[in-house]
Amino acid sequence: MVAIKTRVARSRINPDCQNDPPPLRVLTFLYSFAPGGVERIAARLHAAWAARGVDSRIVLADARIAAPMPLTAVTQIAAEPRSGTLARFVALLRGVPAIIAADRVDVLFCAGNTYTAPAVALRLLLGRTCPPILAKISNDLLRPDMPWLVRVFYRRWLRIQGRYIDHFVGMAPAMRGEIAHLIGVAQDRISIIEDPALSDADIARLARVRDGALRTRPGRHYLAIGRLAPQKNFALLLDAFARIAQPDDRLRILGEGPERAALEAQAARLGIADQVALPGHTDPLDIWLGAADAFVLSSDFEGVPAVVIEALAAGLPIIATDCCVSMADLLGHGTLGTLIPVGNVAALAAAMATIATAELEATMQARRAAAQRFTIEHATGKYVALLAMLAKTRAAQR
Repeated sequence: MVAIKTRVARSRINPDCQNDPPPLRVLTFLYSFAPGGVERIAARLHAAWAARGVDSRIVLADARIAAPMPLTAVTQIAAEPRSGTLARFVALLRGVPAIIAADRVDVLFCAGNTYTAPAVALRLLLGRTCPPILAKISNDLLRPDMPWLVRVFYRRWLRIQGRYIDHFVGMAPAMRGEIAHLIGVAQDRISIIEDPALSDADIARLARVRDGALRTRPGRHYLAIGRLAPQKNFALLLDAFARIAQPDDRLRILGEGPERAALEAQAARLGIADQVALPGHTDPLDIWLGAADAFVLSSDFEGVPAVVIEALAAGLPIIATDCCVSMADLLGHGTLGTLIPVGNVAALAAAMATIATAELEATMQARRAAAQRFTIEHATGKYVALLAMLAKTRAAQR
């Protein structure tokens, strides 16, 4: 039997406001509050929607990882404390339908590509009683890392998503065409809402940290952030750094994951182990962004990486691979950072070698202005309007 633990009990009826329309009811389902961008931004949106009067709830399959911020209306569904993805997937399918029925949920929010599988499964399970589903596309749809045969089946899976998910959100304008082409949906089923990776307060704080940092140390200090996994291609970054590193240069890679041992061995083999640090997953990132001379993204594929937005907010020089359709726009087509081909170690090394450790104030301010598009204050109203539209359309159909 599925155990349901609700942190906050809520009433649907206010006896003092019998004639008021009920609030918009939105349910976000997550496997857990894993230390990743998708879950962190889902929590941020949940809190912002609640502040706007939306009756917002998060349902978790595993609550052992603490939320990234204080939250209310969080429900845990778990048959037993197991951490496997399949077990959490099954727990969501067993528990979410009862909550949808009890709360009369208006819209389901699918927080990222990782959650499209339970979204489609819920639609198949519930049929016409399933609320409309809004899915945010949080990662690259092309997936060049996949073997060709796997990619054939993956493309068919994207088309299945287009059949059973009602509406899609892209995180930057360049994603619209990619979503329409690969998922196979009409333009009126796609909205663009810039990813709310930061708040206005975050941008101001990162600017202060960066401006207040004393960077009087010798050498160039490079920073990279991400899960130590093949997608991030930190092996490429180590190769590039080894080509250009001077004795006082340093590289820090923040994150944790299955490739730690391989990356440490590679750094030792390249003779740069004393110049490379892997401190693990750290939060907040302020001190690291403030101390760095440049931010480097070496990924093979991404959606709209929040770490690049944070680097922009700090005013940092940025070197990034052309790993998604949105990266050129994100870097101002070369005015805010340097874009290099994916997997090109020579180009990455050359860009790292020529990075300017002292830049014009105007360039730093331009980066910070670009980051303003990616705030929760900018996105909340757009999301609430879109969620309300989906709920209204479904109500009219009924």
